Amino acid sequence: MSNTKYGFVMGTRISARTFKETVELASTWVEGKERKYVCVCNTHSLVTAHYDPAFKQVLDTADLCVPDGMPLVFALRRLGFRGQERVDGPNLMLALCQEAAWKGHRVFLYGGTKENLERLEQKLSNLYPALAISGSFSPPFRSLTQDEQKEIRERINTAQADFIFVSLGCPKQETWMFNNRDAVNGIMLGVGAAYDFILGDIKRPPLFFQKIGLEWAFRLLAEPKRLAKRYAYNNPAFIIGYLKTYRNDQRKTRRA
Repeated sequence: MSNTKYGFVMGTRISARTFKETVELASTWVEGKERKYVCVCNTHSLVTAHYDPAFKQVLDTADLCVPDGMPLVFALRRLGFRGQERVDGPNLMLALCQEAAWKGHRVFLYGGTKENLERLEQKLSNLYPALAISGSFSPPFRSLTQDEQKEIRERINTAQADFIFVSLGCPKQETWMFNNRDAVNGIMLGVGAAYDFILGDIKRPPLFFQKIGLEWAFRLLAEPKRLAKRYAYNNPAFIIGYLKTYRNDQRKTRRA
């Protein structure tokens, strides 16, 4: 188990790397000019995959699924990865932007509104003056035509981005990366609401609440209308699914 770099949670392979190791691995991929995609997973991701075989394939095909939610971190620790850390979308995005600024890598921002993308570019430029933001794009809030999809891929590739941060929400962003994994050059990362967290539009709770796994409760109090229905279904579904699959996950992790 000591050399294993992943464990299984609700049947999905979740990375057991530290935050630093995850950043280093992504940087290594860039230097090797590889095409990869990374899913930043929480309980919502795993519950969706548990009941949707098509989305399960999306996560299984990913080059890396990292544990964003603390329940996933706790699950990995229970599987034997005692020092497992959280690898959350906002901090991962910022760390990779810092790494990109230092090493001369280029980033592309995909998703969000035009206004928020402009604000985000300014925020990242202030944080990391040497950062090369090679482009950004706000897709329409509807299904894209094949021509539009092709145009977006060409736009990203023309920008020669090394890291492509995708903020479309789960499961849309993961599915988009899966569908474009052989056509988009660079490392795609589905970072969820990271843009909003970095901009400060969504407030994070004190670090203590994050570490004990109660960030969801803080967010629920802040956005009850938007999140109440999701959490009322998702949290019990995760607990039930986790308990049902634990022994099988344990066996699969031991064999890894």
